[in-house]
Amino acid sequence: MSGIRFQRKAVSVLEAQQAVLGRVRHQEIEEVPLTESFGRRLAAAVSADQPMPHFRRSGVDGYAICASDSEPASPESSVTLEVVEHIYGGDVPQRSIQSGQASRIMTGAVVPDGADAVIMLEMTETRERHVYIRKRMAVGDNITPIGQEVAAGEMLLQEGQTIGAGETAILAAFGYSSVPVYRKPRVAIISTGSELLDVGKSLEPGKIRNSNSYMLACQVREAGGEAIIMPKVPDDPAKLEEELLNVMKEADLVLTTGGVSVGDKDVLVDVFERWEGELLFNKVAMRPGSPTSVGVWKDKLLFALSGNPGACFVGFELFVRPYLCGLMGCSARMHKEVEARLLTDYSKGSAYPRYVRGTLVMEHGMLGAKPAGMDKSSIMVSIKDADCLIHIPAGGRGASAGEMVKVLLLNH
Repeated sequence: MSGIRFQRKAVSVLEAQQAVLGRVRHQEIEEVPLTESFGRRLAAAVSADQPMPHFRRSGVDGYAICASDSEPASPESSVTLEVVEHIYGGDVPQRSIQSGQASRIMTGAVVPDGADAVIMLEMTETRERHVYIRKRMAVGDNITPIGQEVAAGEMLLQEGQTIGAGETAILAAFGYSSVPVYRKPRVAIISTGSELLDVGKSLEPGKIRNSNSYMLACQVREAGGEAIIMPKVPDDPAKLEEELLNVMKEADLVLTTGGVSVGDKDVLVDVFERWEGELLFNKVAMRPGSPTSVGVWKDKLLFALSGNPGACFVGFELFVRPYLCGLMGCSARMHKEVEARLLTDYSKGSAYPRYVRGTLVMEHGMLGAKPAGMDKSSIMVSIKDADCLIHIPAGGRGASAGEMVKVLLLNH
């Protein structure tokens, strides 16, 4: 019996997270075409090199005028102006507007010098080279001034920000045909256990299909990494150690699931005893997943997560996702935390804080949270409904309906 197996010192969730994040080193930077940047993490902040818009822009189809010319206008009495030019999108105006003049202008087109308002087409009548307006306009009406949307030098996107639809629009508008991004971390995923079957195999007595590898692969990809599902490994410490050391030469980090508890076949414990790496921790004061362990081998992290699906899911969210975010320059590495009212009694007390897979609802204008189905670490089907982790403080009584609890948001 090993000392590690039965003499574990529990660290808090915060201490474990700090230990993991203390090992963060940014990934290499690569330049990719804008069309291939979707979902990647920016490797540099982006600032505006010019104002937006960089010209005075018409907000409507109509006529560019001097606002002072419209002062006598009313529905009963029109003002007549001479039309001197037609301005379409992309055109550069050739005429300045003088008092008594107007230019026909389209939405998004450049407002000519001298004009300080644009009257909507619906408020006018046109006959030959004249327009008749029946509404008083104020200076600036229907004109977007230079820099109203973005000022020159303004910060647009932060380093580490995920590139989505809005970010892509900004990058394109400011001329980024290629984008500096962090290289995706290569994450190897190894499930351990002689009871595991490949997904395509028929069920056998005492066996289960390997679902954790695919769940973790999805979580890795959601976090911006590249998931590599490795062949499952039986309960053989020597074989597992050989597989781990081989895959760690190619991957940026490794996730294992299963084999971290105190049973005779919990092979990760044996690996941590005999390998040449450093063990950061091998017990966390939390439920589920207290045997979660993390080690370092040649500056690469090995996250040994529970084999129970619920505990495996929670362990990834609390420790692996923040680490992946850190590798790709994200400053907001932790899940956003809010307060919510517990909607049902949670009577399972524990010496350690619990992180319960939950769902959020709005009731009477207040955020509420409830467990997403049965809360057992071995239960898998409730994971699909979880959009938060409900923090139940340590103690013998659990928590009662109506209490305010901390909630970690999972909507990534």
